Amino acid sequence: MNTNIIKNPRITEKATMLIEDACYTFDVANGATKNEIIKAIKTLYKVTPRAVRTVAVTSKKVTSRKSNKVGYTSAGRKAYVYLKKGDKIEVL
Repeated sequence: MNTNIIKNPRITEKATMLIEDACYTFDVANGATKNEIIKAIKTLYKVTPRAVRTVAVTSKKVTSRKSNKVGYTSAGRKAYVYLKKGDKIEVL
């Protein structure tokens, strides 16, 4: 099993609001399947997810304020991991 499936938890305003509903958000590898994500969550955090949803994150065009150069943010995937009512994950 590939141990690099879950890159890191996403700590955003939306993600912290979803934690109240037992939904946690993670950056995942581009080729990761839902079953691989479930296995990785089980081994890393010792909890069993009840559902996993994946979303593609597209790259965006950004401009530097100083030099006015154009660049792009990195693209990737994120996963919403839903847990049972009593389960929790410590992300911080």
